[in-house]
Amino acid sequence: MKRWMARVVWVLAAAVPVWAELAVVANASVGVNEISADELKRVFLGAKSSLQDGSAVEPVLMRSGAAHDAFLKDYVGKTDAALRNHFKSLVFTGRGSMPKSFSTDADVVAYVAKTKGAIGYVGNAAAAAGVKRLAVK
Repeated sequence: MKRWMARVVWVLAAAVPVWAELAVVANASVGVNEISADELKRVFLGAKSSLQDGSAVEPVLMRSGAAHDAFLKDYVGKTDAALRNHFKSLVFTGRGSMPKSFSTDADVVAYVAKTKGAIGYVGNAAAAAGVKRLAVK
């Protein structure tokens, strides 16, 4: 019986959608409450620096962890190494710069809260005082 229950739990955990694992957070200066998955991807690839409403945005990355892996896989479509190489090529060609990255959810939230236009992601259970959560459509 225990083996059966463990398999059910594993299957259910694998079926949890990415939005249950992470939250997209933004500085209060960002004028939208939702963002499309495509627009989010373009922001985090450095291809877009403002949103549809004209709000300037600055992507903020996690350095590692479950939220980081889920975000990259489901929204950006790149591995961590591929994303870092992408930004290195932007820096090398003078078309962009490396985004800020932090080790903890709390550090991401603190930076996003104090930095106009900052947008990042954290684990869904993270405290998000001082930032707003954006719905991804």
